[in-house]
Amino acid sequence: MRGVPHLGLTTILVHDYDEAIAFYRDALGFELREDTDQGGGRRWVVVAPAGSVETGILLAVADTPEQRAAVGRQGGGRVAHFLHTDDFERDAARMRAAGVVFLEDPRHEPYGTVAVFEDLHGNRWDLIQPAS
Repeated sequence: MRGVPHLGLTTILVHDYDEAIAFYRDALGFELREDTDQGGGRRWVVVAPAGSVETGILLAVADTPEQRAAVGRQGGGRVAHFLHTDDFERDAARMRAAGVVFLEDPRHEPYGTVAVFEDLHGNRWDLIQPAS
């Protein structure tokens, strides 16, 4: 039986590999899945939420003027990434303690509890605890 397609990786442009790894690992609680030297200062760096199976984020250092201009603006000012949790208060408190900036107080929407936060470069994310 053939498996269905799934999203394997998505790329987030960053300024520095180690700074980005520290943010995603320490502030968001992600796991470092791979960090492979590709020579010439390039690395293949993949992080993913702890326990996720199929999807990860490729952290790519911006190395052209166009890419550098896009760092922190990958959603054009909109929320571009959605991080689901089973305990909003626990994860929001841990993230705030690690220096993550939330742009609003939690909202209770029909689909769950949500608040917008920024990553280390200003990309906007939703932290969401889906409704039961």
